[in-house]
Amino acid sequence: MGSKRKAQDELQDVHDMDGSVGTSLVFPKSDLSAVQDSRYASLYAKEVDFRSLSKQDAEFAAILKSNGQLDFSDPAAVMQLTKTLLKLDFGLKIELPNDRLCPPVPNRHNYILWLKELLDTTSYSEPGRKLTGIDIGTGASCIYPLLGTTQRPWYFIATDVDPRSLEYARRNVSINGLEDRIRIVAKAKDDPCLLPLDDCGIEKVDFVMTNPPFYESEADLDQSAKKKARPPNSACTGAPVEMVVEGGELAFVGRLLEESLLLRDRVQWYTSMFGKLPSLHEFLGKLRQNGIDNYAVTEFVQGRKTKRWAVGWSFGDMRPSEKAARGLKAANWKSLLPSPTAAEICKFPTERGVSPVVDDSASAGHQEEAEEVCKLGFLVAVRVARSEATVGVRWLEGHDSGLFESLAGYLKTQLNSTM
Repeated sequence: MGSKRKAQDELQDVHDMDGSVGTSLVFPKSDLSAVQDSRYASLYAKEVDFRSLSKQDAEFAAILKSNGQLDFSDPAAVMQLTKTLLKLDFGLKIELPNDRLCPPVPNRHNYILWLKELLDTTSYSEPGRKLTGIDIGTGASCIYPLLGTTQRPWYFIATDVDPRSLEYARRNVSINGLEDRIRIVAKAKDDPCLLPLDDCGIEKVDFVMTNPPFYESEADLDQSAKKKARPPNSACTGAPVEMVVEGGELAFVGRLLEESLLLRDRVQWYTSMFGKLPSLHEFLGKLRQNGIDNYAVTEFVQGRKTKRWAVGWSFGDMRPSEKAARGLKAANWKSLLPSPTAAEICKFPTERGVSPVVDDSASAGHQEEAEEVCKLGFLVAVRVARSEATVGVRWLEGHDSGLFESLAGYLKTQLNSTM
């Protein structure tokens, strides 16, 4: 585990290393949760060291080649890698059938990390609070609920339409002693509803997540596999029920969008992974067509080649951090990203001899209508470092990006005129 953050650093990311300002709210975590989150955030920042794993796990050592490489074309080797990572990094046990998907742990973990950032920065409650989420198509591994409940005091409803996957999902929940926090729900293939809120007697949940089938047909799947230099970690053991759906991933997530337009704020964040860039591009257009301005988009990079994307959307007022909302780096995606939620106002030098971080201060404000509907919630933060101080403003609430831009411009003009 990494060292504990200093108390000043626990003020949540008022100024990120990438230059974005005020990207999170200002509720400090407990020492323990801060250390745990720091450890989880650094997992898989570098490629997995197979030789190191083999020294810690005899079962993994048995399938590792003498040259320290792993045979990704061997389903048994891929499955053992998943089991070893879950055991060593998360303390989880897992059983997997030979004819269902074997999830790559780093990719799945990235989704959970992004969800934590998304949820932490769109609430005034302390990070690490109890939340409830729905995992659509949890699969035999039940990987997302297992990872989520390990890292946070979350609860899950995990659904699937495949009896064999449901059997193993229940088994994996049981062997990890998580029956009181993960509820497995069977869904019928012809059920038009993806979200079982009413079926489960639940009024609201905090988030929905899904890693939908990417392909429209088995022919589409085969064609995609031929284009790849080597088989993906999980495709070698997957069944069509897990990887193929009518209309592909775009149609599947489109169904979720249609449901969200009816359920609206019964879910704070609706999210989905995408495996195809054109699907992501088209879906972002659908969000805008439906007047959804509060959304987030990011990318998950696994290894040197494999890349996945994720989108989240909300009907609520709370705006996510820049890190969560604007995670696409390519310049050609700029026009499709949501509005910025943070702005740097000014920097000014400080006297020498000041400690690395001597002060983190912030003030929050709201501009409201008479009926007390928040039009703009914001946070102004000052971070003082050894050689300079930075003033930034973070958009916390509201739907009018123009108001936030005007506020940032006003603050910049006023502060710079006093320098």
